[in-house]
Amino acid sequence: MPQVENPRREIHIAACVIERADGKIALVRKRGTSTFMQPGGKLEPGEAAADAVLREVEEELGARLKGPLEPLGRFSATAANEPNARVFADVFWCRSNEHLAVQAEIEELRWIDPEAPGDIALALLTSDHILPALLRRRQG
Repeated sequence: MPQVENPRREIHIAACVIERADGKIALVRKRGTSTFMQPGGKLEPGEAAADAVLREVEEELGARLKGPLEPLGRFSATAANEPNARVFADVFWCRSNEHLAVQAEIEELRWIDPEAPGDIALALLTSDHILPALLRRRQG
């Protein structure tokens, strides 16, 4: 009997590129995982993507973003931490010097230079879509 592949699950999220004045951006790693990504998460039923970003950043990093959220784009990639799933993300950009502190399911926060992220494991959504979009935005 041939095996039937499980259908790919779709996960809809909102994420935020939080950029400091020095140009570095915040990446987080969730507890029990190895890849870094932008803060954010799944939308609640009926929740707007921008509202989800604000809620998730406050839950994960204890900060209320004060700067305006600017849309960076909509992207899709294989999910980093969910087997057999594809993530669809509304991604925003915000400049902020708010103090960020790991909490909830976040185990680690790193500030990276998006042009030279260093030797860390990045989610495909981050490496293949978000960082290139951010660099295009900077080139204007």
